[in-house]
Amino acid sequence: MWRLRRAAVACEVCQSLVKHSSGIKECLPLQKLHLVSRSIYHSHHPTLKLQRPPLKTSFQQFSSLTNLPLHKLKLSPVKYGYQPHRNFWPARLAARLLKLRYLILGSAVGGGYTAKKTFDQWKDMIPDLSDYKWIVPDIVWEIDEYIDFEKIRKALPNSEDFAKLAPDLDKIVESLSLLKDFFTTGHKLVSEVIEASDLLLLLGSPGETAFRATDHASEGDKHYRKVSDKEKIDQLQEELLHTQLKYQRILERLEKENKELRKLVLQKDDKGIHHRKLKKSLIDMYSEVLDVLSDYDASYNTQDHLPRVVVVGDQSAGKTSVLEMIAQARIFPRGSGEMMTRSPVKVTLSEGPHHVALFKDSSREFDLTKEEDLAALRHEIELRMRKNVKEGCTVSPETISLNVKGPGLQRMVLVDLPGVINTVTSGMAPDTKETIFSISKAYMQNPNAIILCIQDGSVDAERSIVTDLVSQMDPHGRRTIFVLTKVDLAEKNVASPSRIQQIIEGKLFPMKALGYFAVVTGKGNSSESIEAIREYEEEFFQNSKLLKTSMLKAHQVTTRNLSLAVSDCFWKMVRESVEQQADSFKATRFNLETEWKNNYPRLRELDRNELFEKAKNEILDEVISLSQVTPKHWEEILQQSLWERVSTHVIENIYLPAAQTMNSGTFNTTVDIKLKQWTDKQLPNKAVEVAWETLQEEFSRFMTEPKGKEHDDIFDKLKEAVKEESIKRHKWNDFAEDSLRVIQHNALEDRSISDKQQWDAAIYFMEEALQARLKDTENAIENMIGPDWKKRWMYWKNRTQEQCVHNETKNELEKMLKCNEEHPAYLASDEITTVRKNLESRGVDVDPSLIKDTWHQVYRRHFLKTALNHCNLCRRGFYYYQRHFIDSELECNDVVLFWRIQRMLAITANTLRQQLTNTEVRRLEKNVKEVLEDFAEDSEKKVKLLTGKRVQLAEDLKKVREIQEKLDAFIEALHQEK
Repeated sequence: MWRLRRAAVACEVCQSLVKHSSGIKECLPLQKLHLVSRSIYHSHHPTLKLQRPPLKTSFQQFSSLTNLPLHKLKLSPVKYGYQPHRNFWPARLAARLLKLRYLILGSAVGGGYTAKKTFDQWKDMIPDLSDYKWIVPDIVWEIDEYIDFEKIRKALPNSEDFAKLAPDLDKIVESLSLLKDFFTTGHKLVSEVIEASDLLLLLGSPGETAFRATDHASEGDKHYRKVSDKEKIDQLQEELLHTQLKYQRILERLEKENKELRKLVLQKDDKGIHHRKLKKSLIDMYSEVLDVLSDYDASYNTQDHLPRVVVVGDQSAGKTSVLEMIAQARIFPRGSGEMMTRSPVKVTLSEGPHHVALFKDSSREFDLTKEEDLAALRHEIELRMRKNVKEGCTVSPETISLNVKGPGLQRMVLVDLPGVINTVTSGMAPDTKETIFSISKAYMQNPNAIILCIQDGSVDAERSIVTDLVSQMDPHGRRTIFVLTKVDLAEKNVASPSRIQQIIEGKLFPMKALGYFAVVTGKGNSSESIEAIREYEEEFFQNSKLLKTSMLKAHQVTTRNLSLAVSDCFWKMVRESVEQQADSFKATRFNLETEWKNNYPRLRELDRNELFEKAKNEILDEVISLSQVTPKHWEEILQQSLWERVSTHVIENIYLPAAQTMNSGTFNTTVDIKLKQWTDKQLPNKAVEVAWETLQEEFSRFMTEPKGKEHDDIFDKLKEAVKEESIKRHKWNDFAEDSLRVIQHNALEDRSISDKQQWDAAIYFMEEALQARLKDTENAIENMIGPDWKKRWMYWKNRTQEQCVHNETKNELEKMLKCNEEHPAYLASDEITTVRKNLESRGVDVDPSLIKDTWHQVYRRHFLKTALNHCNLCRRGFYYYQRHFIDSELECNDVVLFWRIQRMLAITANTLRQQLTNTEVRRLEKNVKEVLEDFAEDSEKKVKLLTGKRVQLAEDLKKVREIQEKLDAFIEALHQEK
């Protein structure tokens, strides 16, 4: 009974609470109240038809609040009569409900913090892929250029349309609440509150819901999900490969269209529609810097640290084929198993409207779209390589510089080096292997050089030589890109495909690399075109198991991706190092300028070419000075030189034999015969030789004559070399001798002396010639017999035994001449015997040949003294000459002979002077100009002839300034491009 009474009292209390509550103005139906508010109504409410379930039930909803302790609701006893509203149980109930709200809020905050912490841990575990951004092809980053995302965004419905399509969450919540009320009728208020909080958490805390969904997953679902994820990855990789190939084709199509448009623009420019000055491309400017550096620093020492892509590999590994695929043309000579790359070839790739190639030192362009030009280019490269290789060598370190322009080419500078060999075969120089290693090391020692290591995939990796060399030069692999060629053959021949993956990943080699690539360079047919090779490569990788089994990534295959990656790495290295190089050259320039100011403060800085031009002008001025020599000077020199050349022949072979005759008629006849023979055979040639030697002497005098303060001894070696080479090339006119022979013959036939002045001149000429000959004879006799008594007494000199014999012989011969002053020029055999016996009687043993030699000098002196005495007698003989020496014992035919010789010399000198001034000086000047032009083109000759510290310092200054200017212009253009 008391329990029924207590229940009735509780019902009355609940009704009074609802009626007198300040928060509710009117009675609301139970269905329209909030879920939490509805839970506070008693189960005996008349509108509540559902019965309360028992307290103990097997169903328990999963929630974070299920473990909370359940507190029983205790109501204070109600007394009858008037009681004030001081019951506090509603407040306690509200406090418990508020505590429940804090618990819900705390669990939401805790779950959110846990999710955030887990997300941060996962984020830290993900590696930083920004350093490998260069490996991803540019087409991925430039995909917005080919796909118009703006059109796609406009085609999609806006947020309002999405909102209309999305379900109404409020209605879903209400429906779920009704379903829960229908299936679960709670007798406990707290359980209903928990149900409502779980529903709120389900709608308001996505992070918590995600973790719960994970907990509910079964083991079977996990296995199925793994399988499906693997299939999705394979499918996505295949789709990615197809997409990449698709966009590569799109890019190639756009490049072709761009090429055609540029051709149209150039055609308009040719017609004069649009004229503009084309600027040099960035890569062309950089290539010029490298060319100047190669001339300045051929040994690639520490001053040249500018980046370049160095292509190295074993012989026949496919280096040249990879380079041709990057250049998109078959530009290099090829041979089966033969070493074709015999010297480094620097290839500068740049973008241009036409696919052409040209050498640095040539203006000819080779059209790479024509097979004839390609064959000519390959032939020219082969000729230059063979020209660079010195005799007795197989390879050369001299670089061939080639520029290749074309649409779609990646801008970079590559250097193709000779292939590394393991064994020197027949026909090679013994030091070929060491030379190739030294050339490769010289290029790879550059700390900014990018090493493109080419490995043949069709041979065993253990046979590779170049990998050890590359690992020595770049042990950390910070600037090495590994390329595996002939992957199609490797896939067919290698039994384990994972071995290719190990090669690509660098696990089979000691070397490390920045990136690994696999390419196919054709089917081995040298006549394949680049387009055919590219299609074959794409088809191979599209069907290759290496990609399908994820042994290779999509960005690691095809030469297209390789060229993009190498170009990006190249320009990254250029941007990082070019300014540092510019600073180093600024410091070098400052040091050189300071050294010049301290050593040569008053001299202008002239490099070797400028000095050569200055010396060239001086030499040409000196050659012109030859034409300013007076005719009198020319004739005097020619006459004197010619007489010195022919005087011995005239006296010994003409005058002396003719003087042995008995009368004047025989004398004149002998003279005429001797002169005729001399003129026909020897005289013209001797005269031309004298003239040519005189020209050389005058030219040398002008070249070597000091110019006072203006004289620069730095040009002496050059002037001497120009003089010698010009003289060697110069030849006298062949017709000069014939004309000269006629003139000389006519001059010698004339015997008529017109006046006394000519007679006196002939006597003076004869006397001077005889005195000079007598002086020479006296010297010869003195050397033969030794010093006389005066010199022996004063200078303490003695005669040798031979000189004593000569002296005794001379004295004996002089005695013979005193006895017969008109003795003939030759001794008879009985006279020789007499002289020898006389000497033997005095104890002097003498040979007959010694007697003849001594007689020749003794008789010549006697003859010359007699001729001089006769010359003095003929000074007054001009009168008798005019009367033909009638009624006179004096005969002066020898004076007439010398007058004929003197006149011939004067006429010959005059004729040679005319030939010199009118013809030969001009021809010599022409030869000098040709020699100077040849020397100007020969750099080695200039380096050899213009030497010294001053020249080298000026040369270094010029090169450093040129390099710095080009580097500054390149850096400025590089910043503008950014």
